Amino acid sequence: MHAAVPFKPMTALALALAVAGCAGAAHPVAQVERPVQVQRVAFAREQSSRDFVGVVRARYETDLGFRVAGKIVARIVNMGDHVQAEDIVARLDPRDFKLQVESAEAELAAATSNLVQAAADEERYTTLKNRGFAAVAEFDRKKAARDEADGRRERAKRALDLARNQLAYTDLKAGADGVITATLAEPGQVVAVGQAVARLAHRGEKEAVVALPETWLGEARASRATVRLWSDPDRRFAAQLRELSPQADPATRTYAARFTIMDADDTVALGMTATVTLTRAADAPVAKIPLAAVLDRGSGPNVFVVNEAGKLELQPVKVASFTQEAALVTAGLTDGEKVVTLGVQKLVPGTKVRPVEAP
Repeated sequence: MHAAVPFKPMTALALALAVAGCAGAAHPVAQVERPVQVQRVAFAREQSSRDFVGVVRARYETDLGFRVAGKIVARIVNMGDHVQAEDIVARLDPRDFKLQVESAEAELAAATSNLVQAAADEERYTTLKNRGFAAVAEFDRKKAARDEADGRRERAKRALDLARNQLAYTDLKAGADGVITATLAEPGQVVAVGQAVARLAHRGEKEAVVALPETWLGEARASRATVRLWSDPDRRFAAQLRELSPQADPATRTYAARFTIMDADDTVALGMTATVTLTRAADAPVAKIPLAAVLDRGSGPNVFVVNEAGKLELQPVKVASFTQEAALVTAGLTDGEKVVTLGVQKLVPGTKVRPVEAP
């Protein structure tokens, strides 16, 4: 008979490990692939645009004022009235100016009479001098008096012309065809020389006036501009930058810009709300990716790319600009690459993933 072999705990442990090792070699544990949402990169020339809201104005706006001071007795036009050139806008009290004209006429009559008398004296002394009956000195005095009378008459004529002009200035006339956009004085009001009584918007070119931030000053000159009206948003007018203020508004810190509306018809009324769209093509092709795909941990913008082996790679990129929904990438990616668009903050480079195309 064989003697029983005593059971040892270490032998049992070795046997269990051997069995477990054989089982593991026969059935390896599969690594679970993490699903990630991806988007394929596509480069294209992206047009950047931005809208600015403004108002339609006439290119030429003139404040109409009297060339003489006085009391307004009538204002013929009201706000919104269409006027033609030389139409009367307002009138001053003309009584004082009529008196000035009458005074100038009387002065001219007196000067003319004095000239006639001085001319007769000169002619008479000329005859006496030639016959030797008048002294040369006396003849010179008569000639000087005649010259003085002639000058006095010329001054009287000029004074009469000035008085008549001032009388004509009591009628304030429109200098061009257009529409009255504001009335700034009322009948009975005493106005000074040049004080604005009404504002005239000339008929012709119309402009969209907007306020631009300082970041768009250079873009405004290089971009293509179009204008849409709030009343007819489906219609667009070509526009051209005509004037850009060199100084910012002290309150808003924006720069006033005036865009000429090309081929503006009567449907473009003064005071309408206008939207100026500035559009400029990118200098280089850009790839538009969601903002959620960009990861910046202090070393610049990066994105996670799924390589051919199905693993994640953290790749630095160059971003030209950000919009409300996307980042415009100009370098660091190639067409067709798969960029992870969600949950990039929790990803680790080298992780095996299963890409899912974004809808």
